[in-house]
Amino acid sequence: MPELRKDPISGRWVILSIERGKRPADYISPSQKRKGGGFCPFCPGNEHTTTPEIIAFRPASTSPNSPGWTLRVVPNKFPALQIHGSLNKMGEGMFDKMNGIGAHEVIIECPEHQLSLATMSQRAVEDVLWAYFFRITDLKKDIRFKYVVIFKTEGESSGASLEHTHSQLIALPIVPKSVKEEMDASKKYFENKERCIFCDIINQELFSEKRIIYENNSYIAIAPFAPREPFETWILPKEHESNFYPPQKSFSELAEMLQRVLKQLDYVLDNPPYSFLLHTSPFKEEINEYYHWHIELVPKLTKIAGFEWGTGFYINSTTPEEAAKFLREAKI
Repeated sequence: MPELRKDPISGRWVILSIERGKRPADYISPSQKRKGGGFCPFCPGNEHTTTPEIIAFRPASTSPNSPGWTLRVVPNKFPALQIHGSLNKMGEGMFDKMNGIGAHEVIIECPEHQLSLATMSQRAVEDVLWAYFFRITDLKKDIRFKYVVIFKTEGESSGASLEHTHSQLIALPIVPKSVKEEMDASKKYFENKERCIFCDIINQELFSEKRIIYENNSYIAIAPFAPREPFETWILPKEHESNFYPPQKSFSELAEMLQRVLKQLDYVLDNPPYSFLLHTSPFKEEINEYYHWHIELVPKLTKIAGFEWGTGFYINSTTPEEAAKFLREAKI
């Protein structure tokens, strides 16, 4: 019989269509492995075709905007929001609006076109995480911004327009609705129980072990109890951390965790397209007892249709327990 499950944080309900019982092979689409060929603005030698770099990891002997780098951050050539100007908040009758002020940047994760976060060196993945941290730290100095969203779309069907591995960053003058909903629910839970809801979820998953995908000393990867999509995966620090930062000034364990999970997904689902989102506390309440930063990693295996759009429900044909088992057993 199908099962309805409620996400304890967002309050969102999902339908687990257990009778459909899809296995990994049922989701496999044409492989997302990089094909190469053609012109790529992110490859070394083509630096002149991007906007000038904001930061880059490169030997001191090399010049900005030239080859020799191992990671570059550049403004998006076609930004969703503009960095210059004032917000100029205003009303139009009952409606609210403001100028589209923000920052939109691209993190070019490595120079090699054929590599991905799953296949590059662990040290290179650490550098990507450091780039996220450096840019968040810098952008929060701008009093116009309240939040920075870091996201990644891998594979054409997930929305990626360029094959070369990269992430994106958008600084916003408002807190996104999904983050605000998580913050409000976490705060309410803390007021009632004096505990962080994410910490309680981690303790519950460590006790049951049914939905654990992988864990190391500092981080845990789980299939959430009420996943929106098949093989949705969350990565969380085991200790309470309300904002994204490097514990002990190191991202090595997080890099190992992220890369391991991506390799598991690639093995089980044959290099699926996926979306990656980093949720952290807003700038004005970075240090708190009720919210827990985390990464949400969602393979794009199904399409959102009329029922989902009209109701806010998601239909998932693979239980998180089954998904976690497949990923745990991946021979990577």
